[in-house]
Amino acid sequence: AVAVDGGLLTVVCKQADRKGLRQLSAELREMAGRARSGKVRPDDIEGSTFTVSNLGMFDVENFGAIINPPEAAILAVGSARQVPVVDGGQVRPGWIMKATLSVDHRASDGAEAARFMQALASYVEAPLNTLLD
Repeated sequence: AVAVDGGLLTVVCKQADRKGLRQLSAELREMAGRARSGKVRPDDIEGSTFTVSNLGMFDVENFGAIINPPEAAILAVGSARQVPVVDGGQVRPGWIMKATLSVDHRASDGAEAARFMQALASYVEAPLNTLLD
């Protein structure tokens, strides 16, 4: 979702599951730029199934996002914060980022959503794995 004058536009990256991180980033940056400049194309905003809503850049710790019909789910991503964590019985500084997944249960179920969140956590905790997949 891209903040524009008068609201939000959800730009759509088609076949995201078949693209690498660099290609996704470049396509989304280009579409977001068009949306912000008022030059969005119909193909930029049609056909979405899943949204990532990131309010972390506004220092929002966590929030619940509402699914945009006809999508199946939306992921709400908050800011990363350094906090005390327990590691091997010792308290040390660590990073925490909260994310919440809202799922339309007509399209999926809680077990599938939980597996998605587990996979997401594994990639966030070990980002090099993202580049290897």
